[in-house]
Amino acid sequence: MELDMEAFARFSRVFQPGEIIFSEYEPGDTFYLIQSGKVKLIQNTGENERTLDILQPSEMFGEMAILENLPRSATAMAVDEVTVIELNAQNFEILMLGNPQIALKLLRIFSKRIYDSKRRFMILTLRDPQAKVADVFLMLDETNTNIDKTTEKREFQTTAEDIAHWAGLSVNQTKEILSRFVNQNRLEMHSTHIVIKNINDFTRFVNARRKQA
Repeated sequence: MELDMEAFARFSRVFQPGEIIFSEYEPGDTFYLIQSGKVKLIQNTGENERTLDILQPSEMFGEMAILENLPRSATAMAVDEVTVIELNAQNFEILMLGNPQIALKLLRIFSKRIYDSKRRFMILTLRDPQAKVADVFLMLDETNTNIDKTTEKREFQTTAEDIAHWAGLSVNQTKEILSRFVNQNRLEMHSTHIVIKNINDFTRFVNARRKQA
């Protein structure tokens, strides 16, 4: 869903490569819309750091801290030079009152982002990488209304790179898992799409792994 970014120009900020936009655990009173550049979300896991996501232009981040009044759940860092629209609770309220059409669009984005964040978290909590990949297809099946669901076969217009992004895995690891599913006769890989032969098989597989966790 696209927004007219010119209406947000006065709230624009620029971050340099490697600059921290906000840190994990700190209080959050702002959220951001990316105009240009990429933002990496990082989470501390003991002695290591884990990359949760690489966000692209037009994506939003940081909104959960405002919506749920909780500390930041991750660190946001500029990958390259990043231009964002920075909004806090106060100027967001002003924007909502003065621009009802934009406010409605933002509320719809918020609603979708809350669902996407919670659904993606369900994928990331799975320990088995194969289950993560399978659960990505279940997520796509849940959210895509243009898929023919009259049979157990599903066709997704997606790539291994997209699957890796959602599953929180490397592209190489994801390709290996997809190849394993091909060898198991569970899916077909095509240049423009991926066919799951039995979506219910993936549902049973993921549910079993989730119960084990």
